Formats: sequence, C-alpha cells, structure tokens
Amino acid sequence: MDILIWIGAGLTLLGVLGLVWCIVLALRARKSGLPEAEMKAALQKVVALNLAALAVSGIGLMAVVVGVILA
Repeated sequence: MDILIWIGAGLTLLGVLGLVWCIVLALRARKSGLPEAEMKAALQKVVALNLAALAVSGIGLMAVVVGVILA
C-alpha cells in the first residue's frame, strides 16, 4: 500500500499548490482595481478553483490515511 500513500501525498501537494495559486489570483484581482461587478466575477472564479483545490487536497489526505491503515 505504499503506492497509495505516495499517490495521496502527491494529490495533497497538488491541492496545496492549487490553494496557493488561488491566493495569488485573489491578490492579483484585489490589486488590479477592477470595478465592483468585475471584481465579484473574478473572485467567484477564484472561489470555484479554491473549492476544487480543497477537494483534491482532501482526497489526497484520505488516500494517505487509507494507505497507512492498510499498510
């Protein structure tokens, strides 16, 4: 079950990188000085990406736990 642990760790890392990317996108949108409606639309896209990255990270952590339990 070592492979499951490594796959889970990779997914978790990918999810964390996605979360960092969401932070970067939100900061860029904030500094761009967009009007209210465009800022809201840009941040809604960031929220969707944020949830996807969080889901990937959670699935990776679950895979690591399952791999550790089965090992």
